[in-house]
Parts: sequence; structure tokens; C-alpha cells
Amino acid sequence: MNVSATDWTVTGHPVTAGHPGTAGRTGTAGRTGTAGRTGTAGRTVGQPTAPQTVAVTGATGLLGNNLVRMLVNRGFRVRVVVRSAALAARTLEGLPIDVTVADLGDGGRLETVFSGCRAVFHSAAHVHCGWRHLEEMRETNVEGSRRVARAARGAGARLVHVSSVDAIGLRHDGTPADEDTPIGGMPECPYVVTKRGAEHAVLAEVDRGLDAVIINPTYMLGPWDWKPSSGRMLLEVGNGWGTLAPPGANDFVDVRDVAAGALAAAERGQTGRRYILGGHPLPYLEAWRVFARVAGRMQPLGAAPETVVRLAGWFGDAASLFTRRELPVNSAAATMSMLPHLFSSRRARAELGYSSRPFETTVVDAWQWFVDHGLVRVARGRPVLAR
Repeated sequence: MNVSATDWTVTGHPVTAGHPGTAGRTGTAGRTGTAGRTGTAGRTVGQPTAPQTVAVTGATGLLGNNLVRMLVNRGFRVRVVVRSAALAARTLEGLPIDVTVADLGDGGRLETVFSGCRAVFHSAAHVHCGWRHLEEMRETNVEGSRRVARAARGAGARLVHVSSVDAIGLRHDGTPADEDTPIGGMPECPYVVTKRGAEHAVLAEVDRGLDAVIINPTYMLGPWDWKPSSGRMLLEVGNGWGTLAPPGANDFVDVRDVAAGALAAAERGQTGRRYILGGHPLPYLEAWRVFARVAGRMQPLGAAPETVVRLAGWFGDAASLFTRRELPVNSAAATMSMLPHLFSSRRARAELGYSSRPFETTVVDAWQWFVDHGLVRVARGRPVLAR
């Protein structure tokens, strides 16, 4: 069952939230990342007379939080699945949503939550760039996604699966990769392997009749980053630790644009098809200069030499042998920071009407959100230092 744009016109207002604890692809999301089946954009139904109900997993995360707020603002009834009632109460405070505390391992509970939903947005994931936690990440990212996909199929809901561009290959010449780029060029760390495996798990359910679309966001920045997650890079520069930028490049995107892209994928995406949702391909040095200017900090001196980055990664690996947790600086993260992590969103722009706002607007809004919520020290130095 596919969904067309007219399916998603809603009227009325969302319901008041319950308390925490209640209850054919043409795409490239196939096993090798290069081939697929032909899907359709869906059927057309009559104008609904009541708000549509949707579900979101990972609602306390950066994308999930923004997605929930966007859905509420557009008049949807929203159910969220979270692991912690306390965290949901803090990060989703005041929103008219239904909250269920559940684990991704409970497929029966998930199908109950998804029952009656027009769509399920699956954004929950275990995110860690390093060499440890393979089994935990496989359980959450692969098996959890398999259960979510199976439950969505059982409930008759369309699934929008949030993957990552890290599940796609990179081009050797440094030009932006797309959904048809063969796998390769990434370090085969647990995050990369399990995000790729999660896509395969979802597609296995598509083979059994699930209506699912896959989105692959790039590096997200924006408000409502409570953890914080990818916003840590902006915070580090804003807190004065941005002397030398990584030598690679990345595609930076506003999380609110990704949330809008997820809704567009639910409305118009082809079943079994991948859509890269990116924004601005930039060397880290150029991005960090914008970070520093917005935060009022001294500009980075330049990009770190690759030899220094590799040594730092190896040192982090060695230091992690003596700790119970893997340090954020490790050889997998170091390798990622040296890559031309660049991707094309051409397919999403053409098929979904996807667009992205200016990069500096995103940085300003993200930084201001961190300031307003007390997660950053505001620089008091002379303005000339930030030029």
C-alpha cells in the first residue's frame, strides 16, 4: 500500500497526549546498494475528514524531535515510541502527543502502537563512530529495524526508514556520491555495517509486502539537539576548541529540512527507493570558519595534517584499551574525518521536491538554540577574533 500526496492532507487538531508509559524498486537500497526494483508513488484516496495518525521512533533524538514537532504543527495525531519516560518528558515537554515507553525488541508492542497509523517514521538508532559495540548496534540498528518494519507491515502502515549516507559508498575521485554509487570507501566500522544491514532488513520486509521508503540524511545540524549529537562539532568550535579543522569534507544539512524531506518521502517516495537528503558539501575548514564566526570565536588556523589525524586516531585506540568505553577520538572516527564525505541530493530534489536552506542560517539557529538552553559558553572576546 503506497501513499500519495492527497493521502496526507489533514484537517482538525491533534489529540492531547497521554502520559509516558501508555500504551517494484528502481532504487538502490538493495543488498549491494546498486540495484533494485521498480516501485510506484502510490494510490489516491478521498479527502480525509479527520487528522491522520502517525508514529515516530527515536523521538527524543535530533531528527525525531524535530520531526515530531513538524508533524504536530501540520495537524497530525502523533504517537511516539521512546526508551525513557523521563527523557521524553524533558525533550518533548508540552507537545500534544501520545507517548509509549517500549523497546525495539518488543515487536508485538510495536505493532499495537502502529495499529491505525498511516505511516511510521523510524528514526531510532544506536550511533557511535568507532570499533566497539558491534553486537549492541546490530541488535538496535539491524534487528530493531527488522522488528519495526515487520510491525509496520502487520499494521498496514507505510514506513519511512531513516538510514544514513554512511550506508552508501563514496566516489574515489571525491565527486558527490548518489544512491547508485557502489559500496566502498568507508571504514567498515560497526555503525557503517549495521546501518547497511538495517536497510537490508527493511527491504526484506518490502519483499513480503511492506510499503517502505528509505531516507539517507547527511550531517545534520539544528535546534532541539538535546543530547547533543552531531551538534557537538559546533559546540567544540564554539567553546574554543577549533584550532585545526579535520582535513576532509562533509555534506551539512539542516535537520528541519531533513524532517520535511521525511514527510515528502512519506507523501511521494517510491516504495523500496532510497533518497539522499543533504544540503551543503563543504570542507570541514570552511564549515568551521562559519562556526567560529557565528560563535564569536577565533578562526581555525587551518586543516590538520592527515598524519597528525591518523596518529591521534591510533593513540585513541591505544588509550581505549585501558578504559571501559571507546574514546571519541579513535582510528575509525579519524578515518571518517579525512574522507570527502560528499553526496548528491538530486533524486530527492527531483522526485520529492526537497530543498535545503542556507548553511549559515542553520548554524545561527543551532547555535542560538544551544545558547538559549545553556549548553554553551558565550564568547566574550573581541569581535575581531571571529573575523
